[in-house]
Amino acid sequence: MRIVFMGTPDFAVPTLDALVEAGHEIVAAYSQPPRPGGRRGRELVASPVQRRAEALGIAVRTPVSLKGAEEQAAFAALNADVGVVAAYGLILPQAVLDAPRLGCLNVHGSLLPRWRGAAPVQRAIMAGDAETGVGIMQMEAGLDTGPVRLAGRTPVERKTAGELTAELAQMGARLMVEVLADVDAHPPVPQPGDGVTYAAKISKAEAKIDWTRSAGEIERMVRGLNPAPGAWFELAGERVKLLAADVLPFTFPGGEGVTVDAALTIGCGDGAIRPTLVQRAGRGVTSAEEMLRGFPVRSGTELA
Repeated sequence: MRIVFMGTPDFAVPTLDALVEAGHEIVAAYSQPPRPGGRRGRELVASPVQRRAEALGIAVRTPVSLKGAEEQAAFAALNADVGVVAAYGLILPQAVLDAPRLGCLNVHGSLLPRWRGAAPVQRAIMAGDAETGVGIMQMEAGLDTGPVRLAGRTPVERKTAGELTAELAQMGARLMVEVLADVDAHPPVPQPGDGVTYAAKISKAEAKIDWTRSAGEIERMVRGLNPAPGAWFELAGERVKLLAADVLPFTFPGGEGVTVDAALTIGCGDGAIRPTLVQRAGRGVTSAEEMLRGFPVRSGTELA
């Protein structure tokens, strides 16, 4: 098939690779424009999809928007059989959705209609979902409202957002190739009308740990925000990211946000957590035990 691929982050790269390996013709790759980054935060850095597409010899387009008639005409002129979308990050106008012969198919990282929106993997973990998955969705104008042609499932268990995203990226790549191998064998099935939830984008303010919540909720938050943006707290005026923690069943009355031993066990609204993986500001990721050797924390220390 003649395919226009549209994606931006690492999540999308396995699908691009799988389409190429399956023998499809990628007539162009669309990605969000390069953003400031690099060691000093000033250099423009191309997205993972742009870098991979260029390495494969695929022409890359990075428009700021697809709302203009000129961009829409340029997209239509590619004469694609299908548009394949994976975490592109830009709204596709109806003219773009309708341009390919088979429309546009999206790799969405949840079991629709649960967790429509920007952060489905993180929200599934933070909500304590037992399982999640990937849906190959026929795109329409609504926010992730289109019918699903094929879906896959996986248990959430104790995976971090990074681990689960990588797993779903590989699953989505396999499912997309399967659908495109015989589109008629995978008819679009409308999403159920009940069970709809929305996965709002993770805000920076949301990443600050609220110690009045239960230990289980906080531990899920830690996994859901690992690797980015990272759940955090303040210790001695310094921001510390919490990247992994164990849940302890002990409750310490009045101990929310207070260390209860020298091993950095922290009281929560219900239960306690013991950090196992942390990152101090401007430093690398380390075990909590290693951090405490050079940065001891006494029992009874209040955390902000």
